[in-house]
Amino acid sequence: MKTPQAKKRFGQNFLHDAHVVDKIIRAIAPKPGDRMIEIGPGPGALTKPLLDALGELTVIELDRDMIPILRGNLGDPPGLHVIEADALKVDFAELGRENKLRLCGNLPYNISTPLLFHLLRFADRIADMHFMLQKEVVRRMCAAPDTDDYGRLTVTLAARARCEELFVVGRGAFKPAPQVDSAIVRVTPRPPPFHIADLAVFDRVVTTAFSHRRKTLGNALKSVMDADRIRAAGIDPGVRGETLPPSKFADLANAITIR
Repeated sequence: MKTPQAKKRFGQNFLHDAHVVDKIIRAIAPKPGDRMIEIGPGPGALTKPLLDALGELTVIELDRDMIPILRGNLGDPPGLHVIEADALKVDFAELGRENKLRLCGNLPYNISTPLLFHLLRFADRIADMHFMLQKEVVRRMCAAPDTDDYGRLTVTLAARARCEELFVVGRGAFKPAPQVDSAIVRVTPRPPPFHIADLAVFDRVVTTAFSHRRKTLGNALKSVMDADRIRAAGIDPGVRGETLPPSKFADLANAITIR
């Protein structure tokens, strides 16, 4: 398989470790009939086994120079459908119009968080997502309350999906090797497991609470709600936001929204 020169502007690091590829494919467990989309296929390390398992596969690739390399590495199979586009601008609702999507890919670390939230706008059309991300980002996605990794990303995602860290991938699995370790995460969109009256208000409360991480809620949230309203939500205004589970942020947001 031809491996091209990585382009820094696209954040490219190409997976080449066959053992890791096999482990990822087993985690995804592709089945014929799945409407699978791979984001950022590069030269095709994951693309080939996915296509072998599925027969049909759509890939989204921003780097136009990569597309002929990908097709050449795979022998230009008829079941491969290539969309040359920025995944941040793709309408996944249209792609998932007939069947729910399963998404996967080795995402460029510089766009991973905005891309996750772009994809979750189409949560009702997505069955699941398996992504390779920077390990530290995955740890923040899956963190428990009152830990160093717990924060805005954790809580905001918890209202939209279930996140599971599957396994860590070392730097040597890539060419060129990145400066950080990676991890595979499974993201399964689902409705919030707690009541949220207004998702925009919930997001605002979470963002405000974590904008001054070490402040108490009474101080951090004073621009959106006073201490009496925090108490009315059943929460002590003297605690810090990082100690609260996501459901308690919903209680805070609902105390603003529901009068």
